[in-house]
Amino acid sequence: QVRLVERGGGSVHTGGSLRLSCAASGINFKLYTMDWNHQAPGKLRELVARIESRGTTNYTDSVKGRFTISRDNVRNMVYLQMNNLKPEDTGVYYCSVNYRGRLYSGQGTQVTVSS
Repeated sequence: QVRLVERGGGSVHTGGSLRLSCAASGINFKLYTMDWNHQAPGKLRELVARIESRGTTNYTDSVKGRFTISRDNVRNMVYLQMNNLKPEDTGVYYCSVNYRGRLYSGQGTQVTVSS
């Protein structure tokens, strides 16, 4: 079965950095586009970064220049390097994959940025 496990969240001050990781299993990882999503308190979950199977990346405007998504197709891992964090980056971060028409996400990891 598909399983995604996120790690790496924590509490930082404005301007700090965190690196999130997501371990994937149950899929032929190298074939799939992987996403990182952000759910701020009281808001809907939003896509922040995407990496396609061949490595092409896309970011929402609010994180461009600050976040970097990457993947390791040997270890079946996807990462999100988050620099220059801002209070509005606070929330739960989920990795997700659309596998055979169904969206799978992990349990999420909490990021808190204080000013």
